[in-house]
Amino acid sequence: MPELPDVEVYVEKVAELAAGHVLTRLNLLNPFLLRTVEPRPAEFEGKRLRATRRLGKRVVLEFEGELFAVLHLMIAGRLRWLALGKKPPARIALATFEFDHGVLIFTEAGSKRRASLHLVRGQQAVAGFDPGGIEIRQTTLDVFKQRLTHENHTLKRALTDPHSFAGIGNAYSDEILFRAKLSPLALTRNLTGEEIARLFVACRDVLAEWTERLREQAGAALPENVTAFRPEMAVHGKFGQPCPVCGTPVQRIVYAENETNYCARCQTGGKLLADRSLSRLLHASWPKSIDELG
Repeated sequence: MPELPDVEVYVEKVAELAAGHVLTRLNLLNPFLLRTVEPRPAEFEGKRLRATRRLGKRVVLEFEGELFAVLHLMIAGRLRWLALGKKPPARIALATFEFDHGVLIFTEAGSKRRASLHLVRGQQAVAGFDPGGIEIRQTTLDVFKQRLTHENHTLKRALTDPHSFAGIGNAYSDEILFRAKLSPLALTRNLTGEEIARLFVACRDVLAEWTERLREQAGAALPENVTAFRPEMAVHGKFGQPCPVCGTPVQRIVYAENETNYCARCQTGGKLLADRSLSRLLHASWPKSIDELG
């Protein structure tokens, strides 16, 4: 799922490409995409795109007349820009926002239709999509600490909870925890003040660095090849590959459709975190440390 850095760059680039231009047609190509009945798509036509912004992991397009399109890309949703007259990609195109000079395409790969579009009227309606997570770059260490420790969860769960922190998902939480040298399964209320401060700095630095990197890669166009697995990442998606700091093979915990990647030496003092399925299968044979695994 595109996370804060990806969505931030999408928002910036859509503004650069289309802000100030008139929407001539909003064409829905998949009936399951639109989750609202009022206002109707036709009401957006002839309206100028005033601004764009990010709301957590959502893209918000603000049009004249207090009309808003709220896009949630979910896992496989993406945005593309096409010149006028070019056909949108078959099968994966869900909707087209046709402006007077180009077309914004909302696509989704795969057969699972999870991406969504809500058309709403007024700022209050937009605010209803905000789960309440704080923006790391706009908060203080004290507020960060309060939000982190208001419940006693693992760090992985706390960072990816949209009600606590905005825009952080599976990929960047791995990168943040690696930078902070903290275990993904450490409990939030067990952290020292120094560890919380280290985590706060890691959150801000990792998100800022990746936003700038993706911004540079995109150039003047919308981002391409938006993915949670990037070669420049330290641990996410790097199971079995050497840690860039100590060279120890990166480990993982698999659950549902996600996995957590971490370095046992850098983050857990050499301890291997139990993978639920494998540890149940191996029982006493499950290795307790990275040295036993080697």
